[in-house]
Order: sequence, then C-alpha cells, then structure tokens
Amino acid sequence: MNYQKINRIIAIAIVWLAASTALHAAGFNARSYIKLASDNTAYLSKRPAAEQRLFRSAVIEKKINEVKLLLAENKYLAWMFENCFPNTLDTTVHYDGADDTFVYTGDIAAMWLRDSAAQVWPYVQFANDDPQLKQMLHGVIMRQLRSIIIDPYANAFNPGPKDDNEWASDITDMKPELHERKYEIDSLCYPLRLAYHYWQVTGDASVFGKEWIDAMQAILRTFREQQRKGGDRGPYHFQRRTDRQFDTVCNGGYGAPVKPCGLICSFFRPSDDACTYLYLVPSNFMAVSSLRKAAEILTKVNANTELAAQCTELADEVSKALQIYAVYNHPEFGPVYAYEVDGFGNHNLMDDANVPSLLAMAYLGDVDASDPIYQNTRRMVWSDSNPYYFSGNAGQGIGGPHIGYDMVWPMSIMMKAFTSTDDTEIRQCIEMLMRTDAGTGLMHESFNKDDANNYTRPWFAWQNTLFGELIIKLIDDGKLDILLQARR
Repeated sequence: MNYQKINRIIAIAIVWLAASTALHAAGFNARSYIKLASDNTAYLSKRPAAEQRLFRSAVIEKKINEVKLLLAENKYLAWMFENCFPNTLDTTVHYDGADDTFVYTGDIAAMWLRDSAAQVWPYVQFANDDPQLKQMLHGVIMRQLRSIIIDPYANAFNPGPKDDNEWASDITDMKPELHERKYEIDSLCYPLRLAYHYWQVTGDASVFGKEWIDAMQAILRTFREQQRKGGDRGPYHFQRRTDRQFDTVCNGGYGAPVKPCGLICSFFRPSDDACTYLYLVPSNFMAVSSLRKAAEILTKVNANTELAAQCTELADEVSKALQIYAVYNHPEFGPVYAYEVDGFGNHNLMDDANVPSLLAMAYLGDVDASDPIYQNTRRMVWSDSNPYYFSGNAGQGIGGPHIGYDMVWPMSIMMKAFTSTDDTEIRQCIEMLMRTDAGTGLMHESFNKDDANNYTRPWFAWQNTLFGELIIKLIDDGKLDILLQARR
C-alpha cells in the first residue's frame, strides 16, 4: 500500500474542504470550481460566473479580449489564455476594499508570500489604468509586509489567527497567524521584488511607511542570523512528524552543517521541500537582487541611507561569495552554478522546477541571460545530467522531489520559454504546454511525463497566471507568429 500517496490525498481533501468553507461566503464555491477546473470538455470556460468572481477589473477584461482577438487563428491557445490569465483574480483574491488583500494559492486556503507575489505580478503593468486594481495590489504588498513583521521565518499565513492550525504540531515556534513555518529565503525576496515593481510602474510610494521599515529590519536580521557567522546556528529550527523526508529538517531541526562563507542559509526550497545543503544558490542570487532593490527604495523614498547601506553591504558580500562557492566545473558543460552548496566544497548538481531555480535566474533578473555560466547551467539542467529532468511520451521538463519521479512541472517549461531567444525552442515549449493540459485549458502543478492525464492540483493559480504572463510577454516581444503557429 502506498501510504505516501494516501496521505497526500487526505491532505488535499482537507485543504479543499478548508478552501470551500472559507470561500463560500464570498459566493465562490471551491468544490464546484475544482470540479469545473478538472472538466476536460473542450472550450468550456474555466472562469467562475461573473457574479462569483472574487475580483473584477475592467482593464484586465479588456486585455483578455485583445489577446483573444490576436490569437483568433489559434482557438485552443486563446481559450487557455482566457482561462489562465485572470485565474488569480477570479478565484483567489480577497480584497477588503482598503489596504488589505489576502491571496490564496488556489486549492489551499492560505497565503504564501512567494506565490501571492508571483500570482499578482503580471497585473501590475495594468495598475495605472484601473484605480481599484492598483489599490488591490497595494493591499497585497501591505499584507505581505505585515506578515513578515509577524514572523520572517514563516512561508505561509492564515487569513487571521487560527486555533486549529493543521501544522500547529510542527516542532518550531508556531503562531496562530501562521499556516506553515518553513523558512525559505525567497519568501522574503518575492515581496521586495513585487513592491519594487509596483513602485517603478505606478510611482506610488505609500507602501513604504513604517511597516516597510520594520519588515526590512526583520529581513536583514534574519539574513544575518542565517549567515551563521561565529558558529551561531541562529534561532530558527524546524521538525515535523512525517513520512516524507523532505518535509522535515535533520540535526534536531537545524539542518546540515555549513561553513560560514558569506552565503545565507535557506532551510527549504521554493517547493517547500527541505534543502540538502543549506546554501541554496538560486535563492542567494535572488537575495542579492532583492537587497539592491530595497537599498534603492530606502535611499530614494525613505532617505534612510543607513539601512540602505546595510542592504548594499550584505548584497555585495553574498554576491562575492556566490562567485567563489557556487560555481562548479562540470566535466561535460564546463563552469556551471550548483543548486546547493555548504561552504565545505560539497555541491548538489540538480535543479528543481520551482522558482527561484537555476533555470529561472534570468527570468527573475538575478543573472544576465548572456552570462556564459548561466548558459552552461541552463543546458545542464535541461538534460539527463539533472536528476530531476524527465522526458517521456507526453512531454519533458524539470520536476523535483515534492511530487517525485517522472512528474514534470509546467512551470519549468514556462521558464525555458521565458529565458529562450530561440524561436523554435519557444514554439516547442508553447506546444508542450498546450498538449499537457489534459484537455482542461488550465495549467497544473505537475503531469506525468508519459501521461498528461495523470496530473496534480487541478487548481493552482500561480501556474495559471504565469502562463498568461508568458503569452503576453511573447506578444509584446513580437512573437505573435510563433503563438499562431503552435499546435497541440
């Protein structure tokens, strides 16, 4: 008997029930939507009825109609875009009408700092044309800053304090506001990336008040604690009673040993799986770029040169350490970036589909796409030299231990397209995404490399919205012909 699979099914059933209960009051029924999302009837709309959508934006509806017209010759792709791009707004956004927005990840009634920032990212470019959309995005940033202040070591939060938190038994310093307390570097970076982007697009600096300063101080303190200088392991520890190896942390909850070298420890990956070696390379790259963005805001908006200097100093230190410790001379691909290192010389040569990943570093802007080490790394991770690269009859791409063998994440295929300059490669990625939707018109968490009908999570808002983001980017980049040529 496969107890791991049974436990996963039970866990999914619990979160579906929680989501259904929480969303029902808003006129949105999670159980009904999961059933709709799983339906493979061709061209059946996967959007809730207009009156049941959790957030509506005229400018987003206008963009959807524009893209549908442009894609009219590729009816299937146009249908997928219309289903996917508004999925976060339609099904996950809970906006109080003022300055607080709670964003579910989809079929789990909790807000991940990473997921929520990525989910609303593609809408920021339209904020100046819709005041309510702009204010809703403002509310996401404020909720994220307040969450970081509550606990910078937490990755996911409840809408409010809960006495019956499903992970309350985790051996860590849990609080009723937390859904989960898996410390991940990227959970602190994504809110900085979103806030900076929002500021650059809208010019609205009102999010950079007291909560911003308090959150930045908490982020800097956390990153310094997790550099583990002077032999201090820091205050964070985590253990869980589980049969999943990657759901808990070894050595009494403090993780594998590291040699302090300037890099920052991350106990968990963006997949919420535990790190093998705690210096997670793509997340450290994201920390560098995020700290530099924060320094610019602190200087230009807050005139807080002292805090800005601390951000810049830490970014410089981590960047220097990455060049020394993160590069491995691969016998086939030459110098590449390792996925994880420990400062002792050990390297974990792999990539995980979840972002930040090695493949996605150019998408995030953490490295230049022309960087020869990145290009070597990109080739390595999309090959059988990456233990989590899978290729089969249905498709090919990168997965990870979160779901396990032979399960490809569409996110990795999207990241390959985002970071490609080869039109043929981009078209192949789009066609693979079209072929592996199991006829549902939506993206999924993962699919089996040999059977796309074997997939996980029918309702995963991040992947859906990311697909919409990719289509818009390709159109903006003059790649419409590629999209029109793509076929299932």
